[in-house]
Amino acid sequence: MVVLFVLIALAVVGLLVGVHWYVWRRLVRDTTAPGGRARRTGTAAAFALPLISVGTLVAGRTGVPFPVQRVLAWPGYLWLALLLYLTLALLVGEAVRPLLGAWLKRRATAGTAPAPASPPAPAPAPVPAAAPGGAAAMAAEAPEVPEVPETPASPEPVRTPSRRLFVARTVAVGATAAAAGTVGYGTYTVLRGPRVKRVTVPLAKLPRRAHGFRIAVVSDIHLGPVLGRSHTRRVVETINRTNPDLIAVVGDLVDGSVADLGLAAEPLRGLRSRLGSFFVTGNHEYFSGARQWVDHVRELGVRPLENERVELPWFDLAGVDDVAGEDEGRGPDFERALGGRDRARASVLLAHQPVVIDDAVERGVDLQLSGHTHGGQLWPGNYVAELANPTVAGLERYGDTQLYVTRGAGAWGPPVRVGAPPDVTVVELASTRA
Repeated sequence: MVVLFVLIALAVVGLLVGVHWYVWRRLVRDTTAPGGRARRTGTAAAFALPLISVGTLVAGRTGVPFPVQRVLAWPGYLWLALLLYLTLALLVGEAVRPLLGAWLKRRATAGTAPAPASPPAPAPAPVPAAAPGGAAAMAAEAPEVPEVPETPASPEPVRTPSRRLFVARTVAVGATAAAAGTVGYGTYTVLRGPRVKRVTVPLAKLPRRAHGFRIAVVSDIHLGPVLGRSHTRRVVETINRTNPDLIAVVGDLVDGSVADLGLAAEPLRGLRSRLGSFFVTGNHEYFSGARQWVDHVRELGVRPLENERVELPWFDLAGVDDVAGEDEGRGPDFERALGGRDRARASVLLAHQPVVIDDAVERGVDLQLSGHTHGGQLWPGNYVAELANPTVAGLERYGDTQLYVTRGAGAWGPPVRVGAPPDVTVVELASTRA
């Protein structure tokens, strides 16, 4: 196991080194003069930025003071997002590069015309025959030849960049602009807060009087060194505007300890719904002190469901601990949460990770509400997320059980989302008997 971990770590480090070298080569080496200030500055950044990113990733796990984590987080995480889209844009540029070079070559050839022929030199005047008076008389009678002004030397040609350098700089500028624009908009998407998404889920066992029951589902808020109290406030305000009957917080609330992030979570006290708010742990709670957070969330007025269920008048609401808790003896216990219940009643299960859907199907759950995937967060990350999750985002059916996965309200790592906007989902239950 240790050998496998070391091999994976070496592969990741090798990949990062290779990607950084490629980006440095295309953005710095190919576009700047050797020994120049631009080359030296770009090379220094190529070393400093990845070191800051690595420091950001390990800071939270190595006990680095939280203020230092906050200083490192913005440049460190944003560089990782920018690196992704710089690499993708430069790879596209590899296809553009020969096309642009060929176009410039054709243009230069078409603009080269043959030089105009010089006019013929005038014929020399005939020398007259000797006349009386000798050479002196001839010299006196010879016509005066006008002085030809000296032609000024042509100015030195203006030196222009070579075609190869022009192509390299054009591709580099285009790739940088595309990557920066993508990351900038993705950051704005996160910082403006989640948008409300609505989905209707029909449940055959739901009684008619519960038709239209609304659950506000929020996941992956990810309070940490980047997203803090103002982010929590935006999420709470978004949820409260939906006037839900019940609020479900399905894990990954935090990336840090209660000591560092307790104040950031404080706005959760303001959550408002008819039947209250419920919480289940996500994998990141177990990186941050799950026991402390479960207790703190309870103090904030949100009820944790730790492998347990609540029998509401219309359906059973159950919640299980995240699978990451198994290392601490706190993993999901479906028998405890769902065993012995009346299966004629509709049931809704809160579980952070979609991968437990098979256990939900086995126990006759009607609807599972999950998060965890972020919808991929950074395109094309959704394709990677599909390899590890049965559903990345949205509503799908597995046998008699339906699974809804929200994209989450925050972001892990880079505070950037591309192709996977954050959301708070209002799940409206519909009775097929209505």
